[in-house]
Amino acid sequence: MAAMKSYSVCLRESTLQFPRPYCGDNYKRRGGKWRSPQAAVIPDVHLPMRSLEVKNRTSAEDIKSLRLITAIKTPYLPDGRFDLEAYDALVNMQIVNGSEGVIVGGTTGEGQLMSWDEHIMLIGHTVNCFGSSVKVIGNTGSNSTREAIHATEQGFAVGMHAALHINPYYGKTSVEGMVSHFDCVLPMGPTIIYNVPSRTGQDIPPRVIHTIAQSPNLAGVKECVGNDRVEQYTDKGIVVWSGNDDQCHDARWNHGATGVISVTSNLLPGLMRKLMFEGKNTELNSKLLPLIDWLFQEPNPIALNTALAQLGVVRPVFRLPYVPLPLAKRIEFVNLVKKIGRENFVGEKKVQVLDDDDFILISRY
Repeated sequence: MAAMKSYSVCLRESTLQFPRPYCGDNYKRRGGKWRSPQAAVIPDVHLPMRSLEVKNRTSAEDIKSLRLITAIKTPYLPDGRFDLEAYDALVNMQIVNGSEGVIVGGTTGEGQLMSWDEHIMLIGHTVNCFGSSVKVIGNTGSNSTREAIHATEQGFAVGMHAALHINPYYGKTSVEGMVSHFDCVLPMGPTIIYNVPSRTGQDIPPRVIHTIAQSPNLAGVKECVGNDRVEQYTDKGIVVWSGNDDQCHDARWNHGATGVISVTSNLLPGLMRKLMFEGKNTELNSKLLPLIDWLFQEPNPIALNTALAQLGVVRPVFRLPYVPLPLAKRIEFVNLVKKIGRENFVGEKKVQVLDDDDFILISRY
């Protein structure tokens, strides 16, 4: 009881030390003319972004120099929640092996299967744990401009270094609508525009990119249309990352691309870094192409999820509608690992085929 009384006294004493709310003279002068606060009348002020410390955490120029960015996988626990221990290990392996940036909650990271709360939490977690060692690029794009604005505000508020934005998909818009959509998010911070017509159903034409390139926050474009388009931009001084692992070597060394935003680097970060940093290497590129083809035989990230489970670095848990590759394809992966060399892949466990019953499919998450 004495301890409780002492605690109560401490609480009373501490409450007396809080400053009283300020009530300025404007509240006393009833006859004075009220003026709207400055922030309320300035257009395009995104309140969660007002901290200069957050907005100036990095610049578009810092992002433009990155050569290897990994579209990081999101692993799960058997109940469908994020496996943050496995996630942290994956990100750390990327950093140790030379990846300079990670895309959080992209297609590979299954952002499309996340709630926005999960999405922003994972971005913030990545920044807090690894933000001093790697650039954290949050996929905060949406086919809804309102959602894209809100998610991007939140992403920068929790410290991400840059945003990844896709053009509005499914409910497609006009060229003018694309420009307006991107113009709404570019003022918030460094931005990479992502063009992947095979998923969105609509190409971002070069005139859109040339129009928004006037923004100092445009870091560059993740381009999946092909190397002719890559060169079309690089000839004009626009930074481009290849979005196609099978084309990234030629994009980097023959068409002026800065680097790659890669899926394969989840498995082979060291070799993908070598491909981007050490000059033309057609022998290494040819060695990796069978694995890359295997990774994209089904829509990404199905094969990647299967491979990481076989390597023992994530649990064999899938959020539906994704399901693992069949047994024959899993056997193919084991043979690919042996051919390339287990030492080049992430993790230390022996690669396994796994049985069908080893996989857990989650429909409620």
